[in-house]
Amino acid sequence: MYLTAEKKSEIFKKFGKSEANTGSTEGQIALFTYRINNLTEKLKTNKKDKVTQRSLLKMVGKRRQLLNYLKDKNIEGYRVLIKELEIRK
Repeated sequence: MYLTAEKKSEIFKKFGKSEANTGSTEGQIALFTYRINNLTEKLKTNKKDKVTQRSLLKMVGKRRQLLNYLKDKNIEGYRVLIKELEIRK
């Protein structure tokens, strides 16, 4: 499995300020980014996997909603998170 409990708690510890704070917007965005990157790599080898492609698009949309929320509430946190996760090229 690509996302173990240790990896998940590590992501929330780094971006969500604690591993127990799984509801923080920053932590959720970081988790979605990790999952999106993983699915993108999978789709590079399995180009015709439409189910994975659809779930990837849903995750990108969900992450976009969370990023818009964060931008409205905390613009500085948004800018730091974008830079740390390297979402914008």
